[in-house]
Amino acid sequence: LDGPGLDIAAGEEFLQEVFQILLEEGVRKSTDVTQKVVCDWKEPQELRELLDLELRSDGEGRERLLQRCRDVLRFSVRTGHPRFFNQLFSGLDHHALAGRFLTETLNTSPYTYEMAPVLVLMEEQVLTKLRELVGWSSGDGIFAPGGSISNMLAMNVARFQRFPESRSRGNWDLPRLALFASQESHYSILKGAALLGIGTDNVHLVRTDKRWVLGGPGGSQVREFLHVSIPILPLRGKMIPEELEKEIQRVKAEGSEPLFVCATSGTTVLGAFDPLDAIADVCARHGLWLHVDAAWGGSALLSPRLRHLLAGIHRSDSVTWNPHKLLMVGLQCSAFLLRDSSVGAPYPEFLPLGCLLGPLINFGAPCPSQGLLQRCHGVGATYLFQRDKFYDVSLDTGDKSPQCGRRADGLKLWILWKAVGTRGLGQRVERAFGASRYLLEQVKRREGFQLVMEPEFINLCFWFIPPSLRGQESSPEFWDKLGKVAPAIKEKMIRRGSMMVGYQPHGSHVNFFRQIITNPAVTRQDLDFFLDEIQELGWDL
Repeated sequence: LDGPGLDIAAGEEFLQEVFQILLEEGVRKSTDVTQKVVCDWKEPQELRELLDLELRSDGEGRERLLQRCRDVLRFSVRTGHPRFFNQLFSGLDHHALAGRFLTETLNTSPYTYEMAPVLVLMEEQVLTKLRELVGWSSGDGIFAPGGSISNMLAMNVARFQRFPESRSRGNWDLPRLALFASQESHYSILKGAALLGIGTDNVHLVRTDKRWVLGGPGGSQVREFLHVSIPILPLRGKMIPEELEKEIQRVKAEGSEPLFVCATSGTTVLGAFDPLDAIADVCARHGLWLHVDAAWGGSALLSPRLRHLLAGIHRSDSVTWNPHKLLMVGLQCSAFLLRDSSVGAPYPEFLPLGCLLGPLINFGAPCPSQGLLQRCHGVGATYLFQRDKFYDVSLDTGDKSPQCGRRADGLKLWILWKAVGTRGLGQRVERAFGASRYLLEQVKRREGFQLVMEPEFINLCFWFIPPSLRGQESSPEFWDKLGKVAPAIKEKMIRRGSMMVGYQPHGSHVNFFRQIITNPAVTRQDLDFFLDEIQELGWDL
């Protein structure tokens, strides 16, 4: 104990070499269009052996560890690559990456001001700005580990707001609660109902509207132009407010208690935006909590041209927004935003002893009133949230979250926002939208490419029909065969390493591609290559 147990000089030398590897292999090559997207694909068992994953009694030397760092990058997917289109996140922003480096270096948790003074204030400012974009002049919020958890926080807060006793007594004395979301909603609503003890049977999925893509007058001519004769299938994906009303009435008649409606702004597959004003009207009539899952589409609020997609979001009670998606902030960055700005007394059973006895024996500071988020989740752990600290303890925000340790996910967004400004963030959203419209026009012009639906946002969903299937749309095996095309093309592109794009079945629709553009490094050449590559890989299927 007379000296440090670490070789600090050797550690710094190791870090310098790792940083060089990160810059060259992880940043430069990740964003270089001439490099592969999937660096070096291996089957799982082969990869296990190559990586030598076993953890042993003795450590390894510096050179071996540096090679392991290179191997991690070599065998991973380059999500910053201009031809990575697989997820709702992509690209690499250097300013946000610097923020991520800072966050990891500081290695702290923003649960109290004394532990993370800079990060707490940054988080406060970023959340305030996000609420302003929603249309709220006050409110609350917290960063959560992903949009799924943000949605679950909304469900928990909604239950607490209606039934405050639920946090201490649980669900035993509550009526059978009913939650509502669209058929296109994110699966986290079902997971949240299971986690919170509400039950997945009590999540009621509301029908979404449909329209005939390329249908109506002139539709047959358009299909002829596309050189396909597939019956155009109905898809749109927006919650129908009238169906929501019917579901609420039905649930009430069955004896359940409607509690919570989740509208979606930017559904995961189709990119649909629910009609928020009309849904808010229904919620107002029945006194229901309205949550908007804008994890994907929330960033459209930054664009004057696109924010109309979320018209009425200011009428919601809470919002989920994931800047790590469309804004390239980096995983993870999910904000849970709350309109409620009411204050109330904390629950006595969770108060520190000093709060209970302070006014009587004149020691310590009185416990101030708390916002809804903290009243719902707070337990006032005395080793963290002492009330007699020498600074403003309202900045000790950790009790607003069910978590204890929490990443400072606001820092990288703050750095990025400082770098490009609100206008620059909005331009990124508009560029992504413009790129998707360019690709849409190319899909419509190319033989063998068939839209699943006309896109509302950035999600572009389509089938590629190989020459062997064209003209066979009336065959009973056609759809089964078409459903096998996207997986086969995906396997070829992964093994080649040329690009990456997602596919999925959806309802009665067989597998189709879902192309997502969020990376501002993407050019027309990349999009033309994307279609050329699908055509080449699928030509002989």
